[in-house]
Amino acid sequence: MKPSSVQTFQQDSKSEQFVPIFAYELLRDILIPEMLGNDTGEISYWVGKHLARTFPLLSNEEIYSFFKEAAWGELQVVEQNKKEMKLELTGNIVERRLQMQGEPSFRLEAGFIAEQIQAQKSMVTEAYEEIVKRKKKVLFIVRWDLKDPVQN
Repeated sequence: MKPSSVQTFQQDSKSEQFVPIFAYELLRDILIPEMLGNDTGEISYWVGKHLARTFPLLSNEEIYSFFKEAAWGELQVVEQNKKEMKLELTGNIVERRLQMQGEPSFRLEAGFIAEQIQAQKSMVTEAYEEIVKRKKKVLFIVRWDLKDPVQN
């Protein structure tokens, strides 16, 4: 029997292999934007949604753990109400990416969060990011529509 995506993620996250931060930055912030050009943000958002469907997570805690294991940074909810939540992304990798020339994209993470929350709430959900350079963090605003349930 083939393991589920969640099981595979949990098994893989226990291995202690690390990619140097420079290699990650080279691919994520230099090579991929060069290849995708002006479409980088939009494609990254949809790739993030695809990754979320590949690795379905059942709780916010699992999302936080995924972010940490994927070396995307430390994610936490800072505010939530019945229609939206705000999450904050911090950590060394986020600080390094924010110090780079130009403005790094966090659309991949936004798409991933949107799809995970949409699956959890069964409501159409979108997310966007606000980069707060002076505080060395990224804020994700996630909104779902209570009148627009996901059709399965």
